Amino acid sequence: QLRVVESGGGLVQAGGSLRLSCKFPTTILSVFTGMDVAWYRQAPGKQRDMVASISSDRTTNYADSVKDRFTISKENTRRTVYLQMNSLKSEDTGVYYCFRDYQGQTNWGQGTQVTVSS
Repeated sequence: QLRVVESGGGLVQAGGSLRLSCKFPTTILSVFTGMDVAWYRQAPGKQRDMVASISSDRTTNYADSVKDRFTISKENTRRTVYLQMNSLKSEDTGVYYCFRDYQGQTNWGQGTQVTVSS
């Protein structure tokens, strides 16, 4: 059974940093390397929007609002995708969700709250 475990959220002051983790502990390596993974953010009262993504060939994409501040990366040995968030702003506040797509099979994580105080 697929498990998606997110962690790393919390409360941080503006200008600070956080690193989110999305771990797939029950996923075998061949599936993990073949997955496309993305982080989405949902602010209160707003829709869920893609923040960053990394494809199976490690191509990355970022929302304009986070370019040059956020970095998505993938560590195969730990079956984990990271989102390094620097220079955080109040508008980065929201619930961050991990999303994966493997050959059309999609799954969401449970979400982790990030709150940036100004």
